[in-house]
Amino acid sequence: MTTPPAAPPGIRVTIVDDSELVRTGLRALLGGDPGLAVVAEAGSVATGIAACLRERPQVVLLDIRLPDGTGFDACRRILKELPETRVLILTSVADDALVDEAIRAGAHGYLLKEIDGRGLMQAIRDVAAGKSILDPAVTARVMQLVKSGGSAPDALAALSPQERRVLALIAEGCTNKEVGVRLGLSEKTVKNYLSTVFEKLHVSRRAEAAVLFAQQKK
Repeated sequence: MTTPPAAPPGIRVTIVDDSELVRTGLRALLGGDPGLAVVAEAGSVATGIAACLRERPQVVLLDIRLPDGTGFDACRRILKELPETRVLILTSVADDALVDEAIRAGAHGYLLKEIDGRGLMQAIRDVAAGKSILDPAVTARVMQLVKSGGSAPDALAALSPQERRVLALIAEGCTNKEVGVRLGLSEKTVKNYLSTVFEKLHVSRRAEAAVLFAQQKK
């Protein structure tokens, strides 16, 4: 009798949160979705990094407040060792400075724990697919930070029409591949456009560029 092939694993997720109750709740929630697979959980920076290096997850759900450091410390170390891994900050705090630091640490998303289960599961899928995710409340705060700097309009004025089109789609949450399909460009060409856009806007992350664009259109 032939053994049937194993079902393909879902998106591999590691949970890093100092609350055992939160970790248990998240594991139970995500475990109900066949497209997601919680491969590890940890309660500190050190154990979180170790778990990620061991399991090599596609997405890390990462809290900010940890007993031996911050989620930002963990984020930087994880992305340094595993640049293909996507980090999604999941916290109860929507502080301006924390949002800014999360983006600078390289996080691919920032969500509040108030999000419902369906929204969280979709956010994990989106981040795994290459999109950047910001909670609506967080977006408003970051946009205010950008607005207070006063440099967005001048910076965006330096972009070419095609660069603006690329940035507009990035702000919609499109991946490089999706941008390429929409504009008839190769992924490599889209990546080159983004590099130029980042340089002109003086940012290093998709989320920062998207927020600048959104602020200008507001």
